Amino acid sequence: MNSFDQKKNLILREILGNSADAPDASPKGTIDVLCLPLIETINAHPDMVTTSLCSGRVSVFLEGNKTKTQIGAKGNEGRWLFVTHEPESLQGWHKSIDFKYDNGSIKIGENEDATRYILYKFEPLILHVKCRDSASANLLYSTAMGCGFRESGIGSNNIVGIRISIKLDVPIGYLQHDALILLVSSEYLEIITRLSLDRFKENFRKMNQLEAAIKQMKREEVKVEETKEERRLRKMREGMERRDAVRAEKEKKKRDKLLVEPGTPT
Repeated sequence: MNSFDQKKNLILREILGNSADAPDASPKGTIDVLCLPLIETINAHPDMVTTSLCSGRVSVFLEGNKTKTQIGAKGNEGRWLFVTHEPESLQGWHKSIDFKYDNGSIKIGENEDATRYILYKFEPLILHVKCRDSASANLLYSTAMGCGFRESGIGSNNIVGIRISIKLDVPIGYLQHDALILLVSSEYLEIITRLSLDRFKENFRKMNQLEAAIKQMKREEVKVEETKEERRLRKMREGMERRDAVRAEKEKKKRDKLLVEPGTPT
């Protein structure tokens, strides 16, 4: 078994073992149910295996503490306020968070370096697939681009990243004295919610299109130029095959002659 097949078998075992009791490193901890048909289609192909996949999500994130060299991040006291992969869970999402409204006590740009913003994001499907070789990676890349995933690319180790540019990234508030302060109205939150629902629909349409295209995908034959030694061996093998064919024909004629009855003209 080569290194690709070993890696694929390991990943498939991890997928089978993934559960709420054995979570992965994602915020959700388990594989998106919406991704399963696409995952199964990709992993059924002998030359591909999924290494990471998110079906698309809406998240509301509070930035971490900022330094001069690094933008605030989750590891620096940043945290998720809301995450969902399912559009059905999006309606009224902001009512589950104890938001306060800005009373004008802060001006944007004032003490900006220390301000921890609240970011609302819609992130579409993102998928990474390890391929057996460059030929299969190029074929998957071309298939994804043909389905409209224009942000796709091929990285090291023949890993294809598949992305589409329908994201939404909006600052909606900030943290002040442990309070989550909104910079926008509840009506504005409803607008970006509707925009996200529209993006979910397009995202799932594209996901289904990609799944269908991969099912139809055929590996292109790769023509490899022979080396001089390979050509010499091939010619030798073909010559031996012709010689054996001539010998076999002569032997057949001898056997046929022996089977002719005595006295019968030949």
